[in-house]
Order: sequence, then C-alpha cells, then structure tokens
Amino acid sequence: MSFEAVENPPRPIIILGPTAGGKSELAVKLCESLPEHGEVISADSMQIYKHMDAGTAKPSHQQRARAPHQMIDVAEPTERFTVSDWLAQTEYHLKRLASENKRAIIVGGTNLYLNALLQGMFDGPGEDIDYRQSLKDIHEYELHQLLKQVDPEASTRIFPNDRKRIVRALEVFHLTRKPISEWQKQWDAEKQKPYRYNPVLIGLDWPVEPINARINLRVKAMFYPEKVESELAREVCLNGENLVDETRRLEQTNQLGKQAREALGYKQVLDHLAGHLTLSESFERTKILTRRFAKQQRTWLRRYRDVYWVPANDKTDEERLHNALAILNTQ
Repeated sequence: MSFEAVENPPRPIIILGPTAGGKSELAVKLCESLPEHGEVISADSMQIYKHMDAGTAKPSHQQRARAPHQMIDVAEPTERFTVSDWLAQTEYHLKRLASENKRAIIVGGTNLYLNALLQGMFDGPGEDIDYRQSLKDIHEYELHQLLKQVDPEASTRIFPNDRKRIVRALEVFHLTRKPISEWQKQWDAEKQKPYRYNPVLIGLDWPVEPINARINLRVKAMFYPEKVESELAREVCLNGENLVDETRRLEQTNQLGKQAREALGYKQVLDHLAGHLTLSESFERTKILTRRFAKQQRTWLRRYRDVYWVPANDKTDEERLHNALAILNTQ
C-alpha cells in the first residue's frame, strides 16, 4: 500500500535504555503530550509474540489504552519471526504515520531490530541447512564455547543462551572462514552515513546498581507477583498468570516454537518444568541472566550516535517526560 507524502513530517523518536528502565511509560507519555500525538512501535523481539505476556515486559493494558501500540502480538509463538519481518512491518507503520503527520515513537529493546532500522540490513552469506542441522543437538553452552574459539569478539556480544545468533555466527564462519564480527565491522564502516529516517534518539541513562535493583524487582514480579507490593506485579502479569503458570500452559498446548522457547525467562522456566532446575534456581538464574543482558545493552547503547541522554535515576516519570520534551523542543 502506498501513502501520500507529507512535507516535513514529524521526525520519529527512538527511546533507548536498559530493560526495566521505564522506556514504555515515557513513550506513552510522549504520545499523550506531543501536539501531533503519535503511536508507539515496539522494537522488542519477544513482544511480537502473542500469548507470551508475563516474561516479555509488554506495555500494560492501561498503557495501551492511553496510546496506540504497534508490533506487539503480531505473531504466534510457534512461528519464526525474523529481523526482516519486523523491519518490513515497522517501515509500513513509519510511512503510514508520516502520511498522517503523526509521530512514530520507537521503543528500543532489541539491538538487531534498531540497527536494521537505522542502518539497513546486514545479510551476509546465505544459510547452510546441513551445517545448522549438525548443530541442533549441541547445547547452547557448548555452542557458545565454539563461538569463543572462532570469534571471541562476537562471543562477548552474543548472549550465551541466544541460540539463534550463536548458530548464525558459527554458520557465517563455516561458510566464509571469516568471523561475523569482521563482516560486521566492514558493514559498520559503510554505514557511518546519517541514520535512516532522520530520527531523534533519546536515551534513559541508568547507573548500574539502581537498574539492577529494578531488574530484580521485575523478575520477582514475573515469578512471584503475590510477593510484590506495587503496581509492577499487575503490569507484568497482564492476564493474571505468573511466568511459571503461563509457560506451563503454553508448553502443554504446544504453543512454544523453537525461537520462542529461547526467550529469557521462558527457557529457565522450561528447564524447571523439565526437572533440570528447582523453581528457586530458575528464578535466580533469570535474574542473573537479565542483569547480564542489561550489561550487554549498555555496550550496545554506547555505539549509537547523537543520543540525547536523560538522567533516569531518582527521577519521576513526569521529570523524565519534561526532560525529553525539552530535547524535542530544540529539534
């Protein structure tokens, strides 16, 4: 579908920051506050899945009632959903919103999605189905150790249980005998031109200890909402199920595909349901891995150019909104 071009449409806004850092609420408040209004577009690789609510930090029902949200609940968890799929659908919404003279407010969570949007796709060599098949019975830990041997740099950037990205990195090395990190450096060197869509990048800046405390609280709300005395429990468990009950139901009804099963939190609960971890071990493991993921996010965030950083610690939602609006008023 084609859309009528509008002269000087509002620039898209991209909100960056670590997980559990308040990005969703800032995005909604911006939609409510900006004169041209707008819609929120999720850039999270797990929020795209229907039925997976307790472990994906989707915006609450109340937040979605306050502002339109896109790229949430767009695929079944049995389906394979690629970066290309997300980019194609997101670019449709960007063009639509531009034609309506509305703001697109993109809430960043998945670095691959944001890089594809801002810099275009890195395709690399094709797939080798036989090679992928040869890896299917190897545990993620062993695959990550293999990656450390052939591409130490990539192994520091790819989450140890991110099977999809580990396999792709190994596959690229298998096909080209050249590490994927080297391919990406060449790609990055070619992509130092201005970002696509001319966005305004606003980042929520969190010190390590406060964001880790928020992460721990969120994971506790996922596993034990009855033990969390705040609105957070109701916001995390959107449909009244904790992460364990939700994962058990999805597993029993065969609604978790290969990609969805690897999601942080769900994988650890599946290990518990299979008898490999106690519930307490699953809970603690999810906290550790989520904090580690946030550390990786901080590494990613430093690579983005021209980000306007907003202090987030010890600030209210209203104060963060005020600072973000002040930035936008200068653009």
